[in-house]
Formats: sequence, C-alpha cells, structure tokens
Amino acid sequence: MKLKLLLPLGLFLLLALFLARGLQLNPRELPSPLVGKPLPAFTLPTLAAGTLSDAQFRDGRIGVINVFASWCAPCRVEHPLLMDLARRHPRVHFVGLAHKDAPAAAERFLMELGNPFAAVALDEKGRVGIDLGVYGVPETFVVSGDGRVLHKHVGPLTAEALRERIEPLLR
Repeated sequence: MKLKLLLPLGLFLLLALFLARGLQLNPRELPSPLVGKPLPAFTLPTLAAGTLSDAQFRDGRIGVINVFASWCAPCRVEHPLLMDLARRHPRVHFVGLAHKDAPAAAERFLMELGNPFAAVALDEKGRVGIDLGVYGVPETFVVSGDGRVLHKHVGPLTAEALRERIEPLLR
C-alpha cells in the first residue's frame, strides 16, 4: 500500500527536478554539435560569380560566417554591428551566407546597407544551412584558421554578444 503512494510522489519529485534544471538554462544558447568540429564540406556560388568552399576557411585566418537573408528583419538590425566588426577586424575572413534568398534580393540588401563581407555565398535551397544546423536567420559562426567551428551565435548579434563571445575569438 505504501509503495503505491510513494511511486507517484517519487515521479512527481523527479519531474520537478527536471523542470527546475530546465528553468536554469538560457534559451538563447542553443548547443551546436559543430562546435570544435570542422565545417561541413560545401561549395557554393557567390554573388561575384565565383565559388566559396569550406577549404577557404583553412588558410590560417579566423573566419566569420554570417547567415542572413534580405527578407529577415533581425538581419537588418544586426547589420550595422557586422559593418563595424568587419571594419575593426580587417584580418578576419568575413563571409556572408545568403540563406534561402534570391541573388538579386541579397545584392540589393547589401547595396542598401553596406557589404562587410569578402564574399557572399548563395545557399538558395538552404542545403548548406541544414548541414550547419541553422535554426533560422540570422546566425553567426566563428571558424578557426584550420576550419573548425569555434562558436555559433543564434539570432541577431548584439553589442554584448560581440564583446563577450565573438570578439575574444577574433583576437
């Protein structure tokens, strides 16, 4: 009889522990299985009629990949921060990844707001975004000089995120 009473109480306490742990997590920090691992293999066309591949992130320079789209309102909000970041870190390889966007629309977006990127890769079908584990735009990746993902930021960049998480990796 006592066991029948203790079992529901035990289950309730276990669920309460899981809930308490979940409430302590930061919903803005989504773990990425790519952190510490090489970029997935890819080759994409660029706005400049060239190609961009994962191999270009193994040249010894720190890289930043910003996943954006012209139709993304938060991308417009973060764009001035990207412009400033690229200006202050000229040795960093800044690349844009136009995610599920038409090339002409991505080009208009960058002409209107400025282009901080050395290259803009076109991921019109979103396949590379899937390989990178993109939840939605914008997202930003910091890549080591040997092509490993050092950090993934989900959502629009903020001054705080740049100061605390991104810029220390760029130095």
